[in-house]
Amino acid sequence: MLTEKRKKEYYQALLNKNKVYEGLFFVGVKTTGVFCRPTCPARKPKVENCEFFETAQEALLASFRPCKRCRPLSHPNIVSRLVQTLVEAVETNPEKHWKECDFKKLSVDASTARRQFKKRFGMTFVAYARARRMGLAMKQIREGHKVIDAQLSSGYESSSGFRDAFSRIMGAPPSKSENHNILKASWIDTPLGPMLAISDDQALYLIEFVDRRGLEKEIERLRKKTKLLIVPGKPNPIKQIEGELERYFSGKIQEFKTPLFLLGSPFQKRVWQELQKIPKGETRSYAEIARAIDKPSAFRAVALANGANQFAIVIPCHRVINSNGDLGGYGGGIKRKEWLLNHERK
Repeated sequence: MLTEKRKKEYYQALLNKNKVYEGLFFVGVKTTGVFCRPTCPARKPKVENCEFFETAQEALLASFRPCKRCRPLSHPNIVSRLVQTLVEAVETNPEKHWKECDFKKLSVDASTARRQFKKRFGMTFVAYARARRMGLAMKQIREGHKVIDAQLSSGYESSSGFRDAFSRIMGAPPSKSENHNILKASWIDTPLGPMLAISDDQALYLIEFVDRRGLEKEIERLRKKTKLLIVPGKPNPIKQIEGELERYFSGKIQEFKTPLFLLGSPFQKRVWQELQKIPKGETRSYAEIARAIDKPSAFRAVALANGANQFAIVIPCHRVINSNGDLGGYGGGIKRKEWLLNHERK
């Protein structure tokens, strides 16, 4: 999370169109919904209407789209024609799920696209396209508007792009989401990046970082298991976890009290319950968890159950490390895992 000092520095660079800051940050403009390079020639927004990001992926997931004037992802002096072509293709059809045949239609080699996007933006083209799709749906979740009334202000002639993106991620077109058998989703800002929370009126079903790889599939599995639609909203469990996360990051609480609805096998639930017993500031190995649940040879199954956890931070899978002391994997990213462990040890 950027400090206030850094935000002031970036805003001054934006006002001065300082070329030194090219590639160091992007600015999202809340009033227009676009994100720009520091040297964008457009009229400068007020500071309260700016949101700064250190990567393009963060800006995309926060629902901002690339500015058509400064073209932050496809400026001809910065990136190749191939990248420009693909960025333009995504903006033409942002809800599209890209396949091998789609690259061939553009006479583009998929592996070349992957390398060039990874080198320039720190993410693959597929990750970029996914972030754009997710950003469309997250925009409405973040704003909390009724989906049936939502319209994109992105320059498209209709809201069909959002409707398709919402349908693929949440399971129903907006016009069909008005019923009583639903789950509700809300955007939660944290110092480690935005999170998505899903709950009903009684319990939390999911809390995860928005940029987690495979989040769309997690939501799809959740929908299929519960047979419920997901629409924007903030029931009491989400309000409760939002407050608890704020206190967690400020170091004021040791544990979470928000009720959880666990969707998993009996084995997975045993693992998750054991994870919740790990004291704050301590770690356990997969093998130690396996022994604790009387399944000493099931450390690989424990690792799989750990990865299937849908309650980031709340069920502390980040406190599980390899037997040799290495941090191991983490769905939210190793940097976040390291940050969380250091935060809890202080």
